[in-house]
Amino acid sequence: MLKRVLTIPLSAALLLSMGEVSAGPPDHAGKPGHVGPKQENVENVIYLIPDGFSTGYNATYRYYKEDGSPVWDSFLTGMMTTHSNDHRITDSAAAGTAMATGVKTNNGVVGQSPEGEDLKSILEAADEDGKSTGLVANSTITHATPAVFASNVDSRSNQEEIARQCIDDGVVDVILGGGKDYFLPEEEGGKQPERHLIDEAKEKEYQFVENRDQLLDIEEGSILGLFADNAMEPELHREGTNEPSLAEMTSSAIDVLSQNEDGFFLMVEGSQIDWAGHANDAAWAMSDTEAFEEAVMEAIDFADQDGETLVVVVGDHDTGGISLGGENTKSTEIEMLRDVTATGEYMANQLNEDRSNVKEVIQEYANIDITGEEAENIQEYADPVLAINHVISNYAGVGWSSTDHTGEEVPLYAYGPGSELLTGLVDNTDVPKAMAEAMNVDLTQE
Repeated sequence: MLKRVLTIPLSAALLLSMGEVSAGPPDHAGKPGHVGPKQENVENVIYLIPDGFSTGYNATYRYYKEDGSPVWDSFLTGMMTTHSNDHRITDSAAAGTAMATGVKTNNGVVGQSPEGEDLKSILEAADEDGKSTGLVANSTITHATPAVFASNVDSRSNQEEIARQCIDDGVVDVILGGGKDYFLPEEEGGKQPERHLIDEAKEKEYQFVENRDQLLDIEEGSILGLFADNAMEPELHREGTNEPSLAEMTSSAIDVLSQNEDGFFLMVEGSQIDWAGHANDAAWAMSDTEAFEEAVMEAIDFADQDGETLVVVVGDHDTGGISLGGENTKSTEIEMLRDVTATGEYMANQLNEDRSNVKEVIQEYANIDITGEEAENIQEYADPVLAINHVISNYAGVGWSSTDHTGEEVPLYAYGPGSELLTGLVDNTDVPKAMAEAMNVDLTQE
């Protein structure tokens, strides 16, 4: 149940004089960039994490986008380092733990120190202070990044236990994403050995929803929204599914959480940018970045009206080493990716046994007339998904250096009161500490 809920109207306007706004450029909508001088009364934090996103993605997306620069370009405040406790290249569990708790841990670990001690997250600190809390993701909601904010396990793969902790501990008021199987008992086709976590959540006064229409009907109260058995669909495939968009989940969460007079903390993950990077799938990466940007706009619109909300946007690491241009690219016509209607994996699944229809498949779903040599390469390559994605990337002028995470720093964006706490080169452990300072909540680890 939401804590101390009170319906209150949004303030009529964000009253800032020109002297209180940084001299940075306005964004594409003419709104101010990040607020410069220190402001008081940060009641809410909206933490948006585009998993796997880096400067390479941003440069590529700038040219993919049809109507101006990415909204976050106007409130860039710094860069963030991403290494984990035991490796220069982090995974999402260790990166997320640092970004949620302020403590470095080992790759694969969720919400625990390298010594196995449970860590308090910024979400839990906000909950202790009486604020409402929410988690939104288009992966399973038990995946590594959302998991670090509300659970403590020694392995990110233990999603069954992560789900149990989310319901048992009751610190998250709004839970929206995929992963219904992790909340259902095995006898109903789920992954829980004995328990029915959805029924238990209902007993705790959560409203359970499993499609877009049901979510948009809810106006108040705690919500458990599980919109797919496993991960939600990539943005390329979402149309016709009745799954809510990332922006719709974000907006719904804000509408409900903002009714608490003591404020709220919300984490939103654009999960599948990372998966697209692992697959070197440029069209998937760009379409899911676009869906993520729409969620960021929902947060910024609320922050502009509210005046007491800090919005932070930062990826947990880079995935794939995407670049604008690269070896063997045919052009820099990134806009052509807007004509791609399916992921490389989906296209590979449409190939017949000998892959002799590869030219027809790519023409249908990517609007590209590939050469005979390119078709032959896809037919012979061990991994047809990667082969298809590399051909499409080459036509678009997109390069990749890896199918895994890289160690490069990622851009950090902060908007609203408290943004002055996140400037320059920071470490991922600095971000939740700055949020705790801005909200005046206690993130001290035991």
